Amino acid sequence: MPVSVIQVDITRLALDAIVNAANPGLLGGGGVDGAIHRVAGPGLLAACRALPEVAPGVRCPTGEARLTPGFALPARYVIHTVGPIWHGGHDGEAELLARCYRSCVALAVEHDVRSMAFPAISCGVYGYPPEQAASVAVATLRDALSAHPELDVQLCCFDSRMAAIWQHALNQA
Repeated sequence: MPVSVIQVDITRLALDAIVNAANPGLLGGGGVDGAIHRVAGPGLLAACRALPEVAPGVRCPTGEARLTPGFALPARYVIHTVGPIWHGGHDGEAELLARCYRSCVALAVEHDVRSMAFPAISCGVYGYPPEQAASVAVATLRDALSAHPELDVQLCCFDSRMAAIWQHALNQA
């Protein structure tokens, strides 16, 4: 599986695409979402606003993905996905999180992306336990990438604690 764990600010990666752990409105927020919007500049917000709403205030439902240019980011594209909010693990959170990874890979393949980085989707303000999220992510990516070995994927962690968790999940796969 062409997947690796790196510890770096995702906004500094010069890849074909970086994944944004977004909110359903795609209009920026905190954490990685806010950082990506700040570095990308106002063009990203304008591109997100131009995406059609599928429900009032929702441009990207949980588990789906949308693609925009990267604007001032070194990455060519931003793939926005909305992870599930953690409610204890009994509301289908694992399947929704897996759908995020599958949707991002499908969109990447559709747009001829060869290299991409994922943050720890839903592990910030959405409260998903990182150990559980890492297991879901690695298993889903292993399955999704079996048909797309040309895709180089990096699991991007902002700190050493998170990098250790994700590396452990990758080692267990």
